[in-house]
Amino acid sequence: MPRILSGIQPSGQLHLGNFCGAVAQWVELQKAQESFIFVASYHALTTVRSADELRGSVRQIAIDLLALGIDPQRTCLYRQQDVPEVTELLWLLACVCPMSLADKGVSFKDKVAKGFDANLGLYTYPVLMAADILAPQADIVPVGKDQIQHVEIARDLATKFNHQYGEVFKIPAYRLAESGELLPGVDGQKMSKSYGNTIDPFQEEKLLRKRIMSIKSDSTAVDAAKDPESDPTFCIFRAVAGRNDPRTVELERKYLAPPAGGFGYGHAKQALFELLLDRFGEARRRRAELQADPAEVDRILAASAGRARAIARDTVERARAACGLA
Repeated sequence: MPRILSGIQPSGQLHLGNFCGAVAQWVELQKAQESFIFVASYHALTTVRSADELRGSVRQIAIDLLALGIDPQRTCLYRQQDVPEVTELLWLLACVCPMSLADKGVSFKDKVAKGFDANLGLYTYPVLMAADILAPQADIVPVGKDQIQHVEIARDLATKFNHQYGEVFKIPAYRLAESGELLPGVDGQKMSKSYGNTIDPFQEEKLLRKRIMSIKSDSTAVDAAKDPESDPTFCIFRAVAGRNDPRTVELERKYLAPPAGGFGYGHAKQALFELLLDRFGEARRRRAELQADPAEVDRILAASAGRARAIARDTVERARAACGLA
């Protein structure tokens, strides 16, 4: 059975971009694959400077993933910090990583451009990501389009290490979300915590509706045809409901041929609000249950960490032996 692995940074509230670009795919893949999902707490240290904030975010992301359908009976869900073997593997991989490869890392350039400190952790972020992927010997890494480079770097480093010291690592492949599209935020740009344009599916109903109603739209008249592809509201609706869902098909029809009385962007936003309440209703209830039972969350994370660490320890021992450190 192929082993899949992916991770998510605890750098803020999980949002629809995370769900559509990654989490929905993880939930589906766990049904037929051996699944490993980690909360990337080491990676968060490159930008998060508050210990209390990091602790709270790591826990909340874990709760949100469980609420959204990550099944601990099918998926090994763990905190990155609970598998410290990845940090030793980072060093072993760094020693075969050409500077030219590290210089290509877009995550470093993007974060520095946004005003984050140009620290060494941020620069070596792709190498640690490679260690995360290679430590559990992942076969497939589900990613959004903007994360493909991280898997490509992991493949390059695994190949270089295997060539230098002998076969130790599997060469992983990436898998794109079904749509392969980047989800727009309320301002029409890519949905991202960095841009402050995200939509939180767990937000209180009144605030959630207000957020959806703030989505950017143009001034096309209510009774005029509209281009659904250029409207962030429709793009978000389609990503959540599915391209072939009858609700998506009907909404697109109304954009292209408004019914009697017209069809405005406000109608589309109301439809999106109702869709989110329906789609995430069970997740919202499950989240409340998990927040009220911290012991259960701790038990799930501890059990998963033990399993993930055993596999990572075996990988690191093999890598140490291959390069003469046994």
